[in-house]
Amino acid sequence: MLARILAAILCGLLFGMGLVVSDMINPARVLAFLDIAGNWDPSLAFVMGGALLPSSIAYWIRKRQAAPAFDDRFHVPANGRPDVALVGGAVLFGLGWGLVGLCPGPAIAALITGHWQAGLFVTAMLAGMIIHRLTFGRPSAATQ
Repeated sequence: MLARILAAILCGLLFGMGLVVSDMINPARVLAFLDIAGNWDPSLAFVMGGALLPSSIAYWIRKRQAAPAFDDRFHVPANGRPDVALVGGAVLFGLGWGLVGLCPGPAIAALITGHWQAGLFVTAMLAGMIIHRLTFGRPSAATQ
């Protein structure tokens, strides 16, 4: 159990450091990347492209393992087809990212900057998560 917690902390720290180093915690950089009709900044395309290599390796490794190192099974959704919840969540994610230049991971990492906007975003995100949980309950084991 302790190894699982330490692995999760290490992975979270590594992910957060990657967000900071790539400047994805900077809403202005993200919004400039999304502004393809104006003063477009393509630098985040290289960050996303660079993420394809470790992600591809992880998928390749997963196909060859029966279970992850710190769990008894992989938690992959059984339904491979898009549904209303997935499409709705993707739309909300895209709207939020496009409007303010933050998404959940970078917003949490941006808390270290002390900018009130990151705190407001994370507070609103947590409120939305609580409202969703109160409205729809916890996800079932089949959807996790």
